[in-house]
Amino acid sequence: MNLDPIQLDRSKHVHGHNLIDHLYIHEHTKIHDLPAHLKVVGALCFIFVVVATPARDIQVFFAYLVILLSIARLARLKFRTLAKRMLIEIPFVFFAILIPFATPGEKIQVLGLQLSPDGLWVAFGILAKSTLGVMVSIILSASTSSRELLASLEKLRVPATLIQITSFMFRYTAVVLDEMNRMKIARISRGFEPRGILDWRILGQSIGALFIRSYERGERVHLAMLSRGYDGNLSLNNSSKSSRKQKFTALVPALSALTLLTIARL
Repeated sequence: MNLDPIQLDRSKHVHGHNLIDHLYIHEHTKIHDLPAHLKVVGALCFIFVVVATPARDIQVFFAYLVILLSIARLARLKFRTLAKRMLIEIPFVFFAILIPFATPGEKIQVLGLQLSPDGLWVAFGILAKSTLGVMVSIILSASTSSRELLASLEKLRVPATLIQITSFMFRYTAVVLDEMNRMKIARISRGFEPRGILDWRILGQSIGALFIRSYERGERVHLAMLSRGYDGNLSLNNSSKSSRKQKFTALVPALSALTLLTIARL
């Protein structure tokens, strides 16, 4: 007997109960209806084209942005939701801002600051490519459930061990976050309020306790799965077939981006 560790409802109208499915937005669109493995391949191809684009081709990057915004609109992904999820890119922004100051060589003055021209181009390239890459991942996660993503990995012949690790990560990230939230509530109920560096010791102890609890819970879950016949295989029931039209549709963004890049380099 195979056991599905995610335990998702088979209904298409259930959003799911793990962290990744909280990102999924249920809609009936052409983007949602595409087979997941085609969306994954199309997303990877688009990212490869973006990464291969020189930083100085500014117009091409704006064209890529228009393509992704069009896809987001087709997927009925609201701009506010897209912008909110883009906040995950903030660390890359801070890193890119520092590059023009740290790059050696010729300097130019911009608003009273001494900046490196080469550093400015490098910073723009990092910002543009990371922004487009994050947008691709947001659109993919908003239009594909975690179960579909796992089934797509199986369809693409990804090793079964990696699929199992990914599936457990999807499921137990939410479990660990729930455990962390319960510990936070317990600290607050006992009057704990972090006020400074002296309270880091208590927070460190909480992190250690969280690790131990998560490890022990994982052991109990694994033993429970073995007792119910789990043999290391996931029953994803991946029997969906894709048509030539769907294959072409999934590759349209990447082919469009490649065409724009080729024209720009001529």
